[in-house]
Amino acid sequence: MEVAVLNISGKDTGKKVVLNDAVFGLEPNDHAIYLAVKQFMANHRQGTHSSKERSELSGSTRKIKRQKGTGTARAGDIKSPLFRGGARAFGPHPRVYNFKLNKKLKSLARLSALSYKAKDEAIYVLEDFNFETPKTKLMVELLNNLKVSNEKTLLVLNDLNKNVYLSTRNLAGVKIVRVSDLNTYDILDAKKMLIVESSLGAFEQLA
Repeated sequence: MEVAVLNISGKDTGKKVVLNDAVFGLEPNDHAIYLAVKQFMANHRQGTHSSKERSELSGSTRKIKRQKGTGTARAGDIKSPLFRGGARAFGPHPRVYNFKLNKKLKSLARLSALSYKAKDEAIYVLEDFNFETPKTKLMVELLNNLKVSNEKTLLVLNDLNKNVYLSTRNLAGVKIVRVSDLNTYDILDAKKMLIVESSLGAFEQLA
């Protein structure tokens, strides 16, 4: 698949690059994507939720009314889950949600997500660029030139560039990552991917 290389003004430089079919041209595996996204979200759960069950609650254990003759259901102590201020039956307790996935499956999910982006023509290849000083305004101009300012955007670099990173940090809809840090969730979460030309070689290692 051939893609034109654009400059930061959003204009075609006249150069074209070929995206590797082993990375951007696979038949996507939806189940692999599902598992990878599920793992990503599970690993980000704190799992600190907690509630008190009957044995953990402080309160009187005195029987609050006689067993029979009241016309209502029998009741034990005030800690019953049936009463206001009582315990919670089968409530949540702290737990770890993390689970592991096979490396090959995670790789397949990432390649599948990249292939979806290529099919949707949501990948832009940019000429290598740098900012002399960190300025959010420069990054906003770049996004406006590429007409992606109103969409979630993922900027992929080969090595982290401090000035570009600092220029991007204050923009809510833009995320910057290195090729080595790419994950399935970030790829799918973004509407557009901006890939710097020099980072294309690093994508070969993902295959």
